[in-house]
Amino acid sequence: MGQNALPAEIDTVIVGGGQAGLAASEHLGRRGIAHIVLERARIAESWRSMRWDSLVMNGPAWHDRFPSLAFDCPPDAFPGKDAVAQYMERYAQKIAAPIHCGIEVLRAARVPGHSHFQIDTSQGQILARSVIAATGPFQTPIIPPILPADAGPQQIHSSQYRNPDQLAPGAVLVVGAGSSGAQIAQELAAAGRQVYLSVGAHDRPPRRYRGRDFVWWLGVLGKWNADTPAPGTAHVTIAVSGTDGGHTVDFRRMAHNGVVLVGMTEAYRDGRVTFAGDLAENIAQGDANYLSVLDQADAYIAAHGLDLPPEPEARILPADPECLRHPIRTLDLQQAKIGTVIWATGFRQDFSWLEADTFDAQGRPQHQRGVGRVPGVYFLGLPWLTRRGSAFIWGVWHDAKFIADQIAIQRGYDAYSGTAAPVQNPGHTAL
Repeated sequence: MGQNALPAEIDTVIVGGGQAGLAASEHLGRRGIAHIVLERARIAESWRSMRWDSLVMNGPAWHDRFPSLAFDCPPDAFPGKDAVAQYMERYAQKIAAPIHCGIEVLRAARVPGHSHFQIDTSQGQILARSVIAATGPFQTPIIPPILPADAGPQQIHSSQYRNPDQLAPGAVLVVGAGSSGAQIAQELAAAGRQVYLSVGAHDRPPRRYRGRDFVWWLGVLGKWNADTPAPGTAHVTIAVSGTDGGHTVDFRRMAHNGVVLVGMTEAYRDGRVTFAGDLAENIAQGDANYLSVLDQADAYIAAHGLDLPPEPEARILPADPECLRHPIRTLDLQQAKIGTVIWATGFRQDFSWLEADTFDAQGRPQHQRGVGRVPGVYFLGLPWLTRRGSAFIWGVWHDAKFIADQIAIQRGYDAYSGTAAPVQNPGHTAL
């Protein structure tokens, strides 16, 4: 790890030193395929510098891990961000990953008339037969162009949020109610801030039900292996939390504790933000998703004769809060004393460094199970790369195995040196 000198030529270059890049390194190493991992900062950098202080994993340690290495904590615990970064470092050491940190890939392109790619880095050039883009989904923060910079409040993306003390005085509008937005809103409310939470379409599974964590339910119900949605299918965010030992995200309960729920953030004009009239529908659809998991879990228990205790109270939903019965459609930022707007609105992918005809008009990778349209180009670590579990540590490990297999298979074809000329079988006489 941490070598300074880059090879002039190597079989495969892995770009990105997070969970995807390390998983790829393990499987390539097992197959004896020479490779290096290039990381522009540090191992698991997004866990170090693009997460808030109190963040923990959304899955328990027994489930979301590499098969060969357990977390250094109780199996049902939810490791914090620093523990995750340390875990990735231990894993890199365990597999002896040939990782070079502090090296940025500037450009990767096929050499004209050649089977190799030229990789231009901040420390020189490398020739490689294959490139694995393992830079992950957290690349370029998305802030919708709704509020102008001079609207008044401080505006930050959720990746810039660290803790309540960093924010300007006053109330906070959190836009986006997936896992990040919901957890940040709860933390700010617990710190005494007045919080407005803009809620869009979402799924919200139960954290636990009848003595099992939801990751277990998704596993036995076959949901982790759900097929990748078809192109153009709308992405639905998931609201789930491992905070305080893990709990079900319940927007009604959040509202009863002081968070003001509003619909999707639509527009801004003359100091006022307007929200869509979809709050009740979004909450109802989230409830339907929650109850459907309970229904399927009950059916599974009955069908398999499992001795798991009934939990009828899980189906009791809190009463609708005032903000849900009479939703706010406009908010005067000054009157509401909004000091900060936090955009928990996700990220877009950035593969501008990779010059290959394997992207659509919006710059999204075109691939089959991570195998790009251009020979020698592969992708790892993207949400729904092959299935629901692809963005998780254990899921990317399995995806990486497939990619390493494909590279090994291709090397077998490359090594063939025979001809396609017909050969007469021994013992047969030509007529």
